[in-house]
Amino acid sequence: MSEAESVSLDLLDRRTVRARARNIMIAAVLVAAAFGGVVGLFAGGQGFAIAAAIVAVPLLLLALVESRKTLSLRDGQVIARALGTRVVSLREADRLELFITDVRGARTVNLLVGGPPKGKAISVSLAMYAGTGGRELGIYALRRLADTLAGNADTRALVLSQLIVEQLRAEARGDAAPQRPLYVLASAAPQGRVAQRLNPDAVSRFVAELGR
Repeated sequence: MSEAESVSLDLLDRRTVRARARNIMIAAVLVAAAFGGVVGLFAGGQGFAIAAAIVAVPLLLLALVESRKTLSLRDGQVIARALGTRVVSLREADRLELFITDVRGARTVNLLVGGPPKGKAISVSLAMYAGTGGRELGIYALRRLADTLAGNADTRALVLSQLIVEQLRAEARGDAAPQRPLYVLASAAPQGRVAQRLNPDAVSRFVAELGR
């Protein structure tokens, strides 16, 4: 596959994404109805409708975006498509961060990239773990990410590239999920937070230890 060809960066398959979007829609309707019902007790039918709409519309929009969102890497650019398209040049990105999300016991390791050409930011999910197992981006997608990050002169990009390389090495050795770098990072993050950014210096030290 040539550099100009597109590589999917979607961690979840389309069936799973659609199921999650459907669950968000159902939750939106239930929460909106409950909130609207409380308001309706005091403000009548019109109050019910307005309150329900205020709650439901943002959640339904979120579900729509999630159901249509796709990520890909093409010619050194991360491309996110949903209702519109966002593009970030990975070779020129000046915002490079790892953050962990923790939702219902599933921890996801995300790479946030931002910068040229339009100063946008895109989050790429690298792996999701629950218990001692989980789901990770495919080998080829991770390899392309690592290679492209290595072409960015920013020290943070080089650290992240090496982290992904170490993840690939762990998979090649047949290491179980708990012995893989991304799992270790996910499990080390403090509990009780839906999303938390990892300290870049701590990530650098962690990656340096992996290379020894």
